[in-house]
Order: sequence, then structure tokens, then C-alpha cells
Amino acid sequence: MEPKKNPKANVGRNSSLYFAIGLMLMLFLTNFAINYKTYDESNIDIGQLNLDEELEEEIPITQQQVLPPPPPPPPAPTEVIEIVEDEEEVEETVIQSTETNQQEKIVEVKQVEVKEVEEDLEIPFAVIENVPTFPGCEKGDNNAKKKCMSDKIQEFVSKKFNTDLASDLGLSGRQRITVMFKIDKSGEVTGVQARAPHPGLEKEAARVVNLLPKMLPGKQRGKAVTVP
Repeated sequence: MEPKKNPKANVGRNSSLYFAIGLMLMLFLTNFAINYKTYDESNIDIGQLNLDEELEEEIPITQQQVLPPPPPPPPAPTEVIEIVEDEEEVEETVIQSTETNQQEKIVEVKQVEVKEVEEDLEIPFAVIENVPTFPGCEKGDNNAKKKCMSDKIQEFVSKKFNTDLASDLGLSGRQRITVMFKIDKSGEVTGVQARAPHPGLEKEAARVVNLLPKMLPGKQRGKAVTVP
């Protein structure tokens, strides 16, 4: 006996497509049912705006407070006049007139002497016209006197300076000492200032420079001046 079913007919061939379409339809209906809302129109009142009514502003009535007038000032004290008997005699000062006449003699005024105060000028050693002269350096021009003076001072210091002082102070090697001084108008050494690595060396250097002999002072335009 031959079967009546067509072997080409497959009922479950599109079952997955139908299942997807049905699932989408059910989801759409479910979403619509959840989000569906209804309103009662009788409970909605949006109100009504009436622009014809004027706003009336209530202005409070104020009353200015009247302050009482200030009290009058106290009366001024009455001056008491005391009568004092004039028993003391007062000498009146007589102011003499300063006017003169043609008959009055003119007082002769003696000549007033004006003394000029000499300024204590300081001219640097490098630019002075006539440099200070160390004893024994009188010959030659300024350059020769400068060189002679430098040699004489160096020789004088080397003889008078205590060369063993540096080792006694615990110093080693060569020590640099700078001494500045001035030669005043009379040729004396003044204003000695020394700089050294140790105060003992400064004191010794100042002592030796103060022993320098008196010199001929330097001159600028023929006048003796102080030369640093």
C-alpha cells in the first residue's frame, strides 16, 4: 500500500521564522500594554490668567516722629571784676626813634678781615703733581721718586717686620698683607689700615708702617696736600 503524504511537504521547515515573528508580536503587545496610560479629564484644571485686573499696592501710612527741641545752653558765668589798688609804680619803656638827620656823624666801620679756610684736599699718589719724597729720594722726576720711595719702604719694612710672627701664629706659606696709609700736609704717616689673614699680622704691619720716617709732603699747584 503506497503512503498518501507528499514526501516533499515539510511542515517544520519554517517553524523558527514563525516562532520569531510570534515572539516579536507578543513583545510589542506587552510593551504597549505596560506603557498605556489613561487620564481623568475632569480632574485637570490648567487655570485661567486674567490680565485685566490691576494689582493694587497697599502703601502703609507712616507718621514722622517729632523730636522735642534741645534744651537751652547753660548761662555764661558772670565775670567778677576785682578792683585792685595801683600801689606799684611801673616804669614805661621808651622806644627811641631810629631816624637820623644830616648833622649826625657817621660811624666808621673798620675793615672786616675774612680768613680763608684751607680745604684738606686728598690727591691720589698716581696723579699728584709733586709726589711725597722719602728721605734720600730727592733727585729725579716724579717717576724716579715713586720708584725710589717704593724701594725704600720695602727695604724699611723688611728690616723692621717680625718675619717669625707667622710661624708663631701657626701660619704656613707666604702671607699677603695689604697696608693703606696717608701722608699728610706735614709729611707724617696717618690713617694706617692693614688687612691680613690674621689679626696679629695686621697689628704688626700697622706698627711697622707707623715707624716710617717723616717725608716731604706732596704738592698740588704749589700747595701741600694729603696723599693717600
